[in-house]
Amino acid sequence: MANNAQTKPINVSFQVLPVAPASDIYRLVDRAIEVVQRSGVKYEVGPMETTMEGELDQLLEIIKEAQQACIEAGAEQVMTYIKIAYVPGGVTMAEKVAKYR
Repeated sequence: MANNAQTKPINVSFQVLPVAPASDIYRLVDRAIEVVQRSGVKYEVGPMETTMEGELDQLLEIIKEAQQACIEAGAEQVMTYIKIAYVPGGVTMAEKVAKYR
């Protein structure tokens, strides 16, 4: 049963806040978003965070890689806020926002 639950999509939203000079912040956030884009998971970039859909372990790994990309691009450190939306039967981003679109 655990394997079946892992194949159901969940949603994870995250926001990276790199510590760097103000002029570099957007450039560093762009590096994190590029990691998500290359990952192949379904995602949506919002004004305050990026939301991804998939399997939890994979999504958390993407977040770790996104943090590291910020460091490699020059951030002194990165604060990351993560939200996990878990529904036992799975839920897609489209299902969660369908009534608003």
